[in-house]
Amino acid sequence: MAKKPRNRRGAGPARSGASGRPAPASAGATLAAAAPASRAPAGTAQLTTPPAAEKAAYPGQKLGLPERGPGSVASMPRRILALFIDWLLSMLIAYWLTHSQFWTIVVFAIEVYVLTATTGFTVGKRLVGIRTVRTNGGLVGFRWALVRTAILLTVIPPLLTDRDLRGLHDRASDTVVIRV
Repeated sequence: MAKKPRNRRGAGPARSGASGRPAPASAGATLAAAAPASRAPAGTAQLTTPPAAEKAAYPGQKLGLPERGPGSVASMPRRILALFIDWLLSMLIAYWLTHSQFWTIVVFAIEVYVLTATTGFTVGKRLVGIRTVRTNGGLVGFRWALVRTAILLTVIPPLLTDRDLRGLHDRASDTVVIRV
């Protein structure tokens, strides 16, 4: 009785798919990749694309948020406008209190930290109709607002967003900015 040829890993015959013929050596593909998926050794990566149904069609879908309207993920133009309003307000307050704009960052940090922790709104966010909430829907709280604000002040991480439009500061504090 003749033995069937086996691939290098010993996972069974080296076949090129449904034809049943051995895989040619010059095919350029590894034998493990040519073997059926059911016979691939444990721990090897499968080269398949995920089904289209698993890909998010809109920001916030994986978080269970609606596509539009109240509760949906806030757009970047709204967030930037809210940030601009908060920064201008902080500049005015800093100048009014100290007659210097060097304290603007301190006023901004205090405003964002306290208002985000207690209400989820800053003045700018309230005016443009957006709010920061935890992904479970609750208030951010003082601990997570501190984490979020500290990362926000570094400027670059908020610009690095994922498919749900969550910056690094949002992912670190498990928050999302939604429309009201």
